[in-house]
Amino acid sequence: MPVIRTADIESHQMHGSTFTPLVRPATGSAELCVWRLEIAPGIQGVAHRIHREEAFVLLEGSLTLTIQGECTTLTPGDAAVAPAGSTIRLDNPAAAPAVVMVTAAVGFTGELPDGTIVNPPWVN
Repeated sequence: MPVIRTADIESHQMHGSTFTPLVRPATGSAELCVWRLEIAPGIQGVAHRIHREEAFVLLEGSLTLTIQGECTTLTPGDAAVAPAGSTIRLDNPAAAPAVVMVTAAVGFTGELPDGTIVNPPWVN
């Protein structure tokens, strides 16, 4: 049984957030990716277009999620799904970190406003 221990995982930093990969091809998954995302307090995220569907479950804190220009505030236990091709942004206007569990299909990529394609290491 493949078990992924948080202590054995290398986290990645990007845009004021910490991405901790849990389930991905490098840990034995053929189809799914799951990562823990911690967004520092006061961070306004970077809008980006996602090429595959992405799901979010807020575990701690508060988070403003924008999908295709529509904003909503998530509180712990709330979940949201962003469809493939949508532009999203995650903001943490609060004074405490926000912790989100995120899942997407293997092969997930995103596109920054300048057209740069991001193939995140936490999904490989």
